Amino acid sequence: MDDRDLRLDGNAAAGVLQAALGFEVTSARGRCEGCGAEEPVGALLVYMRGPGVVLRCVHCHAVMLRLAELPGGYRVDLRGMRTLEIAG
Repeated sequence: MDDRDLRLDGNAAAGVLQAALGFEVTSARGRCEGCGAEEPVGALLVYMRGPGVVLRCVHCHAVMLRLAELPGGYRVDLRGMRTLEIAG
């Protein structure tokens, strides 16, 4: 099994992202802190087999977002995302 067997696209994490952030986020555009590429969250690479959800850049594979579900809510780490542009 290699990396391609584990990854999904960002749409696979749509439900948990919406629950944590309170809005539909897959069409929001994230800019990677690592390489500067900008893509919709729904196009990012998603890994959901661990204790949380990890979204990576499709260009450089840097981690852009980490999300963990906790007993009382969620913890979201956006350190790998320079910006998140949300259309109004």
